[in-house]
Parts: sequence; structure tokens; C-alpha cells
Amino acid sequence: MIGRLEGRLHRVDPGTVLIDVGGVGYLVSTTLRAFQELANRESATLWIHTQVRDDAIVLFGFPDRLELEAFLKLIGVAGVGPRIALAVLSALTANELAETVQAGDLARLQRSPGVGRKTAERILLELKDKMAVTSAGRGDLRGDVVSALVNLGYSQRDAQRTVDAVWLEAGDDDLGDLLRLALQKLTR
Repeated sequence: MIGRLEGRLHRVDPGTVLIDVGGVGYLVSTTLRAFQELANRESATLWIHTQVRDDAIVLFGFPDRLELEAFLKLIGVAGVGPRIALAVLSALTANELAETVQAGDLARLQRSPGVGRKTAERILLELKDKMAVTSAGRGDLRGDVVSALVNLGYSQRDAQRTVDAVWLEAGDDDLGDLLRLALQKLTR
């Protein structure tokens, strides 16, 4: 199984990325958010979910582990396949998805292409206990880092996405470490 790819971006299209790793080009399905993030970059690291089917091996790639974990939880919901999971994660960040699930916001989920009322209800029901919003201590820390990045001139959206991406890497409750990792990611 392929778990991560790091290499040169040969082609970036909405929904797919061709990443060259050691002379081998891997065609990877991605979210529209990933496309926007990768569009102007020459190289990238993608966290991969490998799906083996009778007729094909399909790779799904995400710029951070948090988004990959959200994808895996979504495809674990009955009736939700990779296409719908990618559509949901194109409309919502992993953190926004967790907030939506905890709030029971059916309408917000239904804004994703291919997600009707029944699918949205099933997602909310099955993920309610699996996608908890971060605990208050670390959640406040996350908000503090986003606020610091916005004060440094980054957009709210870029700041939130970057903090979501480095959240798992930080591993501790240190504001400085989380801010340092976020700034490193933003300046790449």
C-alpha cells in the first residue's frame, strides 16, 4: 500500500494531480481544496489512501493527515464512497466537517455536490461520535495560532487550513511550536 508520496508536481488539474516520484508518475485523485493549494507549487507531499478494486488501483491524495483521516471516516459511512467524500472535503475543511457533524448542520453538508438529505443524515449519525471537536485547551490553542497568523497578514482561510495541516505534527500544547510549524508551511 502507498501511504505517502513526495515529489515533483508534473500536472495539477481540478480533481487530479500527477506527481513524479523517482521517475514514476502517480495519478492521484484530490479535493478541489488540494488543487487550489497545489496549483502554483512545483513539489508536494501527499498523504495517500490506496483503494484496490477489481479493475483498478486508485490513489486519493491529501496535503495533510487531518484531511486524510476525515476522508477515511467519511468513506466508512454506509453509502458514502470516495467521490462523495472528496466532494464533502472540497466544500469543507476537516475541522469544518467536525464542527458541522457536532452541530448536526444538515444544510451545510447538503451543499456538497452529490450529498442529498439521506446521505447527509447518515453522515451526521455515523460520525457524531467519531469526529469530536478538539478539546477546549487545544481548541483554544488552535484559535490563538490562527489569530496570530491573521495578525501577521495571512488570510483567515489560509491560516485555518495551515493550522489544521500542522495540528497533528505539533504533538504538544506549545503555542510556539504550533506557530513555528504553521509559519514554515506558509512560507514554503
